[in-house]
Amino acid sequence: MSGPPHSRDDHSFLGHPRGLLTLSGLEVWERFSFLGMQAILVLYFADQVANGGLGMAENTAASVTAAYGTLVYLVSVAGGWLADRMLGSYRAVLWGGVLIACGHYSMAVPTAAMTWVGLGLIIAGTGLLKPNVSTMVGKLYATEDERRDAGFALYYMGINIGAFLAPLVIGWLGQKQGWHWGFSAAAIGMTLGLIQYIVGRKGLAGRKHSAEFALPQAAMRRATWLISGGCVLVAAVATGLALAGWLTMDRTVDVLTVVSVIAPVAYFVVMFRSPRVSAEERGRLRPYLVLFAASVVFNFVLFQSYSTMTLLAASHADTEIFGWEFPSTWYGSVLGGAEVLLAPVVAAVWVKLGRRQPHASHKIAYGVILGGLSFLVMVPATHGQTGDWKMAAWWLLISFVLLGLGDILLETTGMSATTKLAPAAFASQTMALWFLSLALANGIQAQVVKYFGEIANDLYFGLNGGFAVVVGLAVIAAGPWLRRTMHPVH
Repeated sequence: MSGPPHSRDDHSFLGHPRGLLTLSGLEVWERFSFLGMQAILVLYFADQVANGGLGMAENTAASVTAAYGTLVYLVSVAGGWLADRMLGSYRAVLWGGVLIACGHYSMAVPTAAMTWVGLGLIIAGTGLLKPNVSTMVGKLYATEDERRDAGFALYYMGINIGAFLAPLVIGWLGQKQGWHWGFSAAAIGMTLGLIQYIVGRKGLAGRKHSAEFALPQAAMRRATWLISGGCVLVAAVATGLALAGWLTMDRTVDVLTVVSVIAPVAYFVVMFRSPRVSAEERGRLRPYLVLFAASVVFNFVLFQSYSTMTLLAASHADTEIFGWEFPSTWYGSVLGGAEVLLAPVVAAVWVKLGRRQPHASHKIAYGVILGGLSFLVMVPATHGQTGDWKMAAWWLLISFVLLGLGDILLETTGMSATTKLAPAAFASQTMALWFLSLALANGIQAQVVKYFGEIANDLYFGLNGGFAVVVGLAVIAAGPWLRRTMHPVH
């Protein structure tokens, strides 16, 4: 089913199907709650227990935050499969939103135990919702509908609006009123998103249908029991190991990093060895490995905007304007704001250049280089600084604008390349492949951020930023080979 009835004739939302308003609105509120909570999560972990925090060391707090992100994207792989085979996209998004809202409400309760319960619910809910909302956007349009790309542009605009607003509201409440006030705002935001999703459901494709590739009834029952039993078993083993003193926080982070490495390796091995993958498709997988690695490196930098950069801003950024002190988390809004403002500019440049625009591999490489430069900017900002010091706001502003521009170049091009280079037999799992790159980026980050605060800040940002720039330049150097082997990507 390519779209709801009469979707080709539906121009009720800025010339697009009405369902786009519903899904874009949902993403505004989902990103508002998710990124708003993430804007204060590392600070909550690192704050003193007497102030309502969990009392972690800063580098431990950053590592645990990254591990949380690793789990979100690992579970998202399973969320796409559950929607395809068992729940259907509409129900997967609905129940995912419910779990996310319940998770934020749990985190609003000021106890450490409820924090972990809430994070578990948010991980499960985001895993169901995130991979399936974009699938539902695609179903609003027939394959040949010329409005399709513009519709996705509006949808991503909604994501960036949510990313811009989240630190402004939730960051202010968390830092000025108390962490759990911020978590409460995230819960209310997700609830509003759910309400408008349900109210606008008539314009959505597949809301009355089961999974698109549903399992037979016997297999469905078996899968339900296996999934339920597996979850109970994992929880029981984890609880037992924790009580025995083996499963510490550090070991949990390490295990998740190992899983984030094994999962994409296993996925690629299966694709390369599958008899359903032709020799030509296998040839296109080789250049995709390069783009996959580039995505990992860029997102390794991007995700630190919610860990090390947040900690750095909280401790050392100038947060005063005309005698009024604003929350340091407001710097995080620059990233979303930059993407809202720059995305139309980038799109216009590509249209202007037409066939003369850079190859997809070069766009991705430029994104990685910009990500590296966003960290290299912090080298002179932090060089030689010790003790209690402050840096000017423009250092962070430049860093986040560079990062936002890099995100625009890499994420849209990378996702498009993924859908075109994936073998036909794995076409329905292309989102899983992309999410595995994000999980691996977080898994690596969970280890690297342990050195934040242990080595000089300028050295930390210089090494990470320099590595990203080198990787971007390497992708450019491989450009001639990538252009030959990436057909039909141009």
